[in-house]
Amino acid sequence: MKYFKVPSLTPLSMILIGSTLGLLTGCSSQSDDTVTLAQTSDTFTGAPAQQEVDPYASRNGGAWGGVYMTESELNETNRHIVDIDAVPAFDQDPSLDKWNEKFGYENAYVSTDGKKLYHDSCAGCHMHEGEGAYGAGYYPPLADNSKMQSKYYIIDILINGLRGMPSFRHMMNDEQIAAVTEYVVKDLNGFDEEVTAEDVAQLRPTTPPGVDPAL
Repeated sequence: MKYFKVPSLTPLSMILIGSTLGLLTGCSSQSDDTVTLAQTSDTFTGAPAQQEVDPYASRNGGAWGGVYMTESELNETNRHIVDIDAVPAFDQDPSLDKWNEKFGYENAYVSTDGKKLYHDSCAGCHMHEGEGAYGAGYYPPLADNSKMQSKYYIIDILINGLRGMPSFRHMMNDEQIAAVTEYVVKDLNGFDEEVTAEDVAQLRPTTPPGVDPAL
Protein backbone atom coordinates (compact mmCIF):
# COMPACT_ATOMS: atom_id res chain seq x y z
CA MET A 1 0.00 0.00 0.00
CA LYS A 2 1.35 3.43 -0.94
CA TYR A 3 0.93 6.44 1.33
CA PHE A 4 0.62 9.99 0.12
CA LYS A 5 3.47 12.05 1.52
CA VAL A 6 2.79 15.68 2.28
CA PRO A 7 5.73 17.79 1.20
CA SER A 8 7.43 19.56 4.10
CA LEU A 9 7.06 23.32 4.29
CA THR A 10 9.95 25.59 4.99
CA PRO A 11 9.52 28.30 7.63
CA LEU A 12 9.51 30.93 4.89
CA SER A 13 6.65 29.16 3.13
CA MET A 14 4.64 29.02 6.32
CA ILE A 15 5.09 32.76 6.87
CA LEU A 16 3.96 33.55 3.32
CA ILE A 17 0.90 31.34 3.62
CA GLY A 18 -0.06 32.90 6.98
CA SER A 19 0.28 36.43 5.61
CA THR A 20 -1.90 35.59 2.61
CA LEU A 21 -4.64 34.09 4.79
CA GLY A 22 -4.53 37.13 7.03
CA LEU A 23 -5.09 39.48 4.13
CA LEU A 24 -7.94 37.39 2.76
CA THR A 25 -9.84 36.87 6.01
CA GLY A 26 -8.89 40.04 7.92
CA CYS A 27 -7.17 40.08 11.30
CA SER A 28 -10.02 41.79 13.13
CA SER A 29 -13.73 42.24 12.85
CA GLN A 30 -13.40 45.93 13.75
CA SER A 31 -13.85 48.60 11.14
CA ASP A 32 -11.08 51.01 10.21
CA ASP A 33 -12.90 53.79 12.09
CA THR A 34 -12.86 51.96 15.43
CA VAL A 35 -10.55 53.54 18.00
CA THR A 36 -8.81 51.01 20.20
CA LEU A 37 -6.71 51.41 23.33
CA ALA A 38 -3.62 50.58 21.29
CA GLN A 39 -4.25 53.44 18.84
CA THR A 40 -2.08 56.27 20.10
CA SER A 41 -1.89 58.48 17.00
CA ASP A 42 -4.27 60.03 14.50
CA THR A 43 -4.84 57.77 11.47
CA PHE A 44 -4.38 60.54 8.89
CA THR A 45 -2.07 63.16 10.41
CA GLY A 46 0.04 60.91 12.60
CA ALA A 47 -0.35 63.34 15.51
CA PRO A 48 -0.86 61.90 19.00
CA ALA A 49 -4.49 61.01 19.54
CA GLN A 50 -6.24 63.02 22.26
CA GLN A 51 -9.52 61.76 23.66
CA GLU A 52 -11.57 64.57 25.16
CA VAL A 53 -13.35 63.80 28.41
CA ASP A 54 -16.69 65.49 29.10
CA PRO A 55 -17.11 65.75 32.89
CA TYR A 56 -20.85 66.31 32.44
CA ALA A 57 -21.50 63.36 30.15
CA SER A 58 -22.54 61.15 33.08
CA ARG A 59 -25.70 63.19 33.61
CA ASN A 60 -27.06 62.63 30.10
CA GLY A 61 -29.24 59.80 31.37
CA GLY A 62 -31.07 62.10 33.77
CA ALA A 63 -29.34 60.99 36.97
CA TRP A 64 -26.02 62.02 38.44
CA GLY A 65 -24.66 60.26 41.48
CA GLY A 66 -28.10 58.80 42.17
CA VAL A 67 -29.69 62.29 42.30
CA TYR A 68 -32.35 62.78 39.64
CA MET A 69 -32.56 66.19 38.03
CA THR A 70 -35.46 68.08 36.50
CA GLU A 71 -35.77 68.53 32.75
CA SER A 72 -34.64 72.15 32.95
CA GLU A 73 -31.61 71.21 35.04
CA LEU A 74 -30.75 68.42 32.63
CA ASN A 75 -30.75 70.80 29.69
CA GLU A 76 -28.41 73.27 31.37
CA THR A 77 -24.77 73.12 30.29
CA ASN A 78 -21.82 72.82 32.63
CA ARG A 79 -24.01 72.75 35.72
CA HIS A 80 -22.67 71.20 38.91
CA ILE A 81 -24.96 68.97 40.92
CA VAL A 82 -24.12 70.97 44.09
CA ASP A 83 -24.93 74.67 44.19
CA ILE A 84 -21.77 75.88 45.90
CA ASP A 85 -23.21 79.36 46.42
CA ALA A 86 -26.04 77.88 48.50
CA VAL A 87 -23.64 76.17 50.95
CA PRO A 88 -23.24 78.33 54.07
CA ALA A 89 -19.86 79.29 55.43
CA PHE A 90 -18.53 76.80 57.97
CA ASP A 91 -18.88 79.13 60.95
CA GLN A 92 -22.42 80.05 59.85
CA ASP A 93 -23.71 76.51 59.35
CA PRO A 94 -26.74 76.03 61.65
CA SER A 95 -26.06 72.30 61.91
CA LEU A 96 -22.76 73.15 63.62
CA ASP A 97 -24.55 74.38 66.74
CA LYS A 98 -25.39 70.89 67.97
CA TRP A 99 -21.71 69.91 67.83
CA ASN A 100 -20.65 73.10 69.57
CA GLU A 101 -23.16 72.43 72.32
CA LYS A 102 -21.70 68.96 72.75
CA PHE A 103 -17.99 69.69 72.55
CA GLY A 104 -17.74 73.42 73.23
CA TYR A 105 -17.71 76.58 71.14
CA GLU A 106 -13.95 77.03 71.43
CA ASN A 107 -13.18 73.82 69.50
CA ALA A 108 -12.24 72.06 72.73
CA TYR A 109 -13.75 69.98 75.50
CA VAL A 110 -15.37 72.14 78.13
CA SER A 111 -17.07 69.51 80.27
CA THR A 112 -15.55 68.16 83.46
CA ASP A 113 -18.23 65.48 83.82
CA GLY A 114 -16.41 62.15 83.72
CA LYS A 115 -19.43 60.24 82.44
CA LYS A 116 -19.99 62.69 79.57
CA LEU A 117 -16.32 62.69 78.64
CA TYR A 118 -16.29 58.89 78.61
CA HIS A 119 -19.36 58.59 76.40
CA ASP A 120 -18.15 61.33 74.05
CA SER A 121 -14.56 60.11 73.72
CA CYS A 122 -14.15 56.51 74.85
CA ALA A 123 -17.42 54.66 74.27
CA GLY A 124 -16.97 54.62 70.50
CA CYS A 125 -14.34 51.90 70.95
CA HIS A 126 -14.80 50.54 74.46
CA MET A 127 -18.63 50.66 74.28
CA HIS A 128 -21.02 52.54 76.54
CA GLU A 129 -21.06 49.89 79.23
CA GLY A 130 -17.30 49.44 79.03
CA GLU A 131 -17.71 45.90 77.69
CA GLY A 132 -15.14 46.32 74.91
CA ALA A 133 -15.46 45.03 71.36
CA TYR A 134 -13.94 43.03 68.52
CA GLY A 135 -13.96 44.47 65.02
CA ALA A 136 -11.25 45.99 62.87
CA GLY A 137 -9.18 45.60 66.01
CA TYR A 138 -9.46 44.53 69.63
CA TYR A 139 -10.88 47.08 72.05
CA PRO A 140 -10.30 45.76 75.59
CA PRO A 141 -13.12 45.93 78.13
CA LEU A 142 -12.81 48.60 80.80
CA ALA A 143 -15.64 47.29 82.97
CA ASP A 144 -14.95 44.47 85.43
CA ASN A 145 -11.26 44.83 84.64
CA SER A 146 -8.86 44.43 87.57
CA LYS A 147 -6.30 46.67 85.86
CA MET A 148 -8.69 49.60 86.28
CA GLN A 149 -8.14 49.49 90.05
CA SER A 150 -4.94 51.45 89.47
CA LYS A 151 -5.88 55.04 88.68
CA TYR A 152 -2.30 55.75 87.63
CA TYR A 153 -2.47 53.00 85.02
CA ILE A 154 -5.50 54.67 83.41
CA ILE A 155 -4.03 58.17 83.68
CA ASP A 156 -0.80 57.08 82.03
CA ILE A 157 -2.65 55.57 79.06
CA LEU A 158 -4.89 58.63 78.67
CA ILE A 159 -1.87 60.93 78.65
CA ASN A 160 0.47 58.88 76.44
CA GLY A 161 -1.79 56.53 74.48
CA LEU A 162 -1.24 52.82 74.10
CA ARG A 163 -0.76 51.02 70.80
CA GLY A 164 -3.87 51.80 68.76
CA MET A 165 -5.38 54.12 71.36
CA PRO A 166 -4.62 57.82 70.84
CA SER A 167 -3.19 60.15 73.44
CA PHE A 168 -5.56 62.62 75.06
CA ARG A 169 -2.91 64.88 76.58
CA HIS A 170 -3.63 67.65 74.03
CA MET A 171 -7.42 67.15 74.20
CA MET A 172 -8.11 67.07 77.94
CA ASN A 173 -6.67 69.02 80.83
CA ASP A 174 -5.70 67.50 84.17
CA GLU A 175 -9.17 67.94 85.69
CA GLN A 176 -10.88 66.29 82.73
CA ILE A 177 -8.52 63.31 82.66
CA ALA A 178 -9.07 62.89 86.38
CA ALA A 179 -12.85 62.97 85.89
CA VAL A 180 -12.97 60.32 83.16
CA THR A 181 -10.48 58.17 85.09
CA GLU A 182 -12.64 58.29 88.19
CA TYR A 183 -15.69 57.33 86.12
CA VAL A 184 -13.89 54.23 84.82
CA VAL A 185 -12.58 53.33 88.29
CA LYS A 186 -15.82 53.84 90.21
CA ASP A 187 -18.80 53.59 87.86
CA LEU A 188 -17.53 50.87 85.54
CA ASN A 189 -15.67 48.80 88.12
CA GLY A 190 -16.95 49.72 91.57
CA PHE A 191 -13.54 50.48 93.06
CA ASP A 192 -13.39 53.04 95.85
CA GLU A 193 -10.69 55.38 94.60
CA GLU A 194 -10.61 59.17 94.39
CA VAL A 195 -8.82 60.72 91.41
CA THR A 196 -7.65 64.33 91.45
CA ALA A 197 -6.11 66.74 88.97
CA GLU A 198 -2.92 66.60 91.04
CA ASP A 199 -2.70 62.85 90.34
CA VAL A 200 -2.73 63.62 86.63
CA ALA A 201 -0.28 66.53 86.87
CA GLN A 202 2.46 64.42 88.42
CA LEU A 203 2.28 61.95 85.51
CA ARG A 204 1.97 64.49 82.70
CA PRO A 205 5.45 64.90 81.16
CA THR A 206 6.87 68.37 80.69
CA THR A 207 8.06 67.39 77.23
CA PRO A 208 5.70 64.76 75.77
CA PRO A 209 7.33 61.94 73.78
CA GLY A 210 7.08 62.22 70.02
CA VAL A 211 5.98 58.61 69.60
CA ASP A 212 3.86 56.10 71.50
CA PRO A 213 6.16 54.82 74.30
CA ALA A 214 4.36 51.46 74.21
CA LEU A 215 5.59 50.64 70.71
